[in-house]
Amino acid sequence: MSEVITLGCRLNIAESEAIRAMLPDEDLVVVNSCAVTEEAVRQTRRAIRRARRERPDARIVVTGCAVEVEPDMFAHMPEVSGVVSNLGKLEPASFSPFASSEVEKRISISLDTNGPEPSHARAFVEVQNGCDHSCTFCIIPRGRGPSRSLPAGGVIQQIKTLVDSGCQEAVLTGVDLTSYGELAGDGLGLLVERILKGVPGLARLRLSSLDPIEIDDRLFALIAGEPRLMPHLHLSLQAGDDMILKRMKRRHLRADAIKLVERIKAARPEVAIGADLIAGFPTETEAMFANSLAIVEECDIVFGHIFPYSPRRGTPAARMPQVEPEVVKARAKRLREACEERQAAWLDALIGTQQQVLVELDGRMGHAENFAKVEMESLFPPRSVQTVSIIRRKGSALVGVPA
Repeated sequence: MSEVITLGCRLNIAESEAIRAMLPDEDLVVVNSCAVTEEAVRQTRRAIRRARRERPDARIVVTGCAVEVEPDMFAHMPEVSGVVSNLGKLEPASFSPFASSEVEKRISISLDTNGPEPSHARAFVEVQNGCDHSCTFCIIPRGRGPSRSLPAGGVIQQIKTLVDSGCQEAVLTGVDLTSYGELAGDGLGLLVERILKGVPGLARLRLSSLDPIEIDDRLFALIAGEPRLMPHLHLSLQAGDDMILKRMKRRHLRADAIKLVERIKAARPEVAIGADLIAGFPTETEAMFANSLAIVEECDIVFGHIFPYSPRRGTPAARMPQVEPEVVKARAKRLREACEERQAAWLDALIGTQQQVLVELDGRMGHAENFAKVEMESLFPPRSVQTVSIIRRKGSALVGVPA
């Protein structure tokens, strides 16, 4: 039976679902790789070796960003049967060399159907790929190419199909999601409007990582006032110090991020903020790090994705003066602890409230509109939206009972 192993971002998750739908019921393993850090590449290699140990007779095909950045490394791994480019991984023909003629036929016709039911309560929908920016720490433009957007009509049709198969929530994903519409001249805000109008049966729409400098007035108005657009934003902040942001070649300053969050909270106080933050970027002093630590509180970050910086070959940041690894590790720990403390206080404040929870396939776990994880004490129908009373916190999750 075919299997897809996914590493990395939400966009990879969305693409892996599409790959899984086109693969035959054969002894084939596809590893959808990540190249965002050297550690991500090492994890990909470990996943390949583990797949070979667990399925010694399978054909292993590797695709994704790591293949684009370091194709020879993966092509020459003895465990690997072949590699498929990022551009080719959503084409059924790309996997034909690893299948029989009968299998190839089944692959080719699979895309003419409406596809399988979503494998989760919410579905990740790719609307954009690639990136035109040149952040000094990032290798992804080499792996994904220039920015390009999917036609709105195709996106809307895909979401209609998902809703028809029982999906309640769609998550729009992309490498640089807020750059959507660069060719058509429209933007992410207009796409959101068209989705909500064109798919009235979609209960919940969520956005993945956003560049704070690219949130325009149209998108902001939707974030502030559209109830079907979930009150949860994940911002690509990366740092809270202006000098580090400049050395990263980010396009915002700390004041921009703080002002944006203040405006969002003023318009819609229930919005939960998540953010990516890098600890120990080259040249970062303790004072610079203190600014990043402070922005956790200033931007009310309750979902922190913390990355200890590690040099990525081929990027400008890898040639900058590096921070000692033990210092990087300690700073990442302090950032995580700050975010965890902030999250705990936020979750505690939700005790006694009622939340609309989208139930996962196990019938017991789910996520509220603000993306708080909720564990239910009763079984609910999978993929249903339930009104739940929050009675206590359990670690990084809430516990709820039927309202």
